[in-house]
Amino acid sequence: MQTTIRQVVRFAGVGLHRGRPARLVLRPAPADHGIVFCRVDAAARGALLPARWDMVEQTPLNTRLRNADGVSVATVEHLMAALAGCGLHNVLVEIDGPEVPILDGSAAPFVRAILAAGVQRLAAPLRVMRMLQAVEVRRGAAVARLEPADRLRIDFRIDFADAAIGQQELALDMANGAFVRELCSSRTFCRQADVDAMRAKGLALGGTLENAVVVDGDQVLSPGGLRQKDEAVRHKMLDAMGDLATAGAPIIGRYTGHRAGHALTNALLRAVMERPETWTWDTCTPDMERLLPGASLHAADLAAVA
Repeated sequence: MQTTIRQVVRFAGVGLHRGRPARLVLRPAPADHGIVFCRVDAAARGALLPARWDMVEQTPLNTRLRNADGVSVATVEHLMAALAGCGLHNVLVEIDGPEVPILDGSAAPFVRAILAAGVQRLAAPLRVMRMLQAVEVRRGAAVARLEPADRLRIDFRIDFADAAIGQQELALDMANGAFVRELCSSRTFCRQADVDAMRAKGLALGGTLENAVVVDGDQVLSPGGLRQKDEAVRHKMLDAMGDLATAGAPIIGRYTGHRAGHALTNALLRAVMERPETWTWDTCTPDMERLLPGASLHAADLAAVA
């Protein structure tokens, strides 16, 4: 069955890239509404932005939604991952600025608030997008792929020159709260040289050592170090979870990423949508529902990691 959030949830903070403060509110929504952002500060223009693959403006640093009126919301991926990981299908996201607050750089604050508010089941069937054939996109050495599987699985591999990150890989079955237990607390990461370069261009204005893991060679500059030794690859998987959620329905399939980022995952979704023979809509059965990321989720799943 479809779901929505049970109670209104509020957040406030600055964005990682633009550094502007914003207030964000999650509101319950009816069946078949989907995840929709509303720029409440842009009411005179087209303020609604469905969190859908064809609304994504491809950028290397984050996932940004933009509508035909030029209204946009940036850095939606952590919130989208939290919504998908908690099994939410219908939410109105009100925001009064151009970028989702970065909070601690992970999805854990969103997950914590969602679990406290609760999830409401709706009297409407849930559609899932089941992969029938493999689809792959490449850009240089980067690869993103979706292929058939019995549930959502994410495999990811990264390779960075900085010894503090290096080569990392992880494969996870995302069923039954795995996102919350395994991925939601992993923070965004970057190199100190990249931070300096972005700030020279007027970006990363909201970034601090408290809301991102900053590395320099073999050193982790952020206080307290890493939350997990492979936090970087876990965060890339978190990003992939959020970007895949813009498909508009839970995906039943295996996602594989190698050096993949936001733009490549969106390119993969576009390639899949252009090839309708590679996937099908299924009405979610009880057996399928038990394998979805938000099934059997409990507050204790988050308490173990954050």
